[in-house]
Amino acid sequence: MQGSANLNLMIKAARKAGRSLVKDFREVENLQVSAKGPGDFVSRADLAAEKIIREELMTGRPSYGWLAEESGGAEGKDPTRRWIVDPLDGTTNFLHGLPHWAVSIALEHKGEIVSAVVFDAAKDELYWAEKGAGAWMNESRLRVSGRARMIESIFATGIPFGGRTGLPASIQDLARLMPACAGVRRWGAAALDLAYVAAGRYEGYWERGLNAWDVAAGVLLVREAGGLVGPIREGVDVIEGGSIIAANAEMFGPLAKTLRDA
Repeated sequence: MQGSANLNLMIKAARKAGRSLVKDFREVENLQVSAKGPGDFVSRADLAAEKIIREELMTGRPSYGWLAEESGGAEGKDPTRRWIVDPLDGTTNFLHGLPHWAVSIALEHKGEIVSAVVFDAAKDELYWAEKGAGAWMNESRLRVSGRARMIESIFATGIPFGGRTGLPASIQDLARLMPACAGVRRWGAAALDLAYVAAGRYEGYWERGLNAWDVAAGVLLVREAGGLVGPIREGVDVIEGGSIIAANAEMFGPLAKTLRDA
């Protein structure tokens, strides 16, 4: 595997955090299933993973800025570069013993994502990309799906839960899209949804109510695999704007039209 020094640093950090999370994941099933016990345990696992990643990245590049789900943001001495990190995307899956969660790390340079790593440690699938160098899963080059008909396409999304806002819009999206496609999946890990679009496993993905760390790495994966990415509400930044549409070139237009018309 060849890549820049920054990418190699990101991969090292993701693998180290992934090993820690896999060890903790094996303990989840032994926890008493209560609101406090498992939740507190997963929070500790999440924080421990972020600590590992931050130590690795900031030791290697101490001047870079930082943005992460647990610890928030910090400006670095180099204002042009920033790490964007989700140490455990798919926390609810992790909590329930479902092996569908990932470590997500992106490097932003002058407002653009230039390097990305999404590590599915439970399946040992390492997705990575650099601007202009393609997208990869382990040693295999990734390309988005070639399907060009909506009725043959599978899409992924996220659906608000636990009293979060946005449920009516999500239900409306599903009502418009599901009769026209081959299926919709809701697996609960945005970084992996985007990685799966890059790998051709889904034709497209959309979601509202997101944060930068949910999508930063996945956006580059999709683009470098030949896909298209944009916001649901046009004119909004796709990383910071809170919503996303990602798809192969044939399905992006129909998917975007369906969602934006709604």
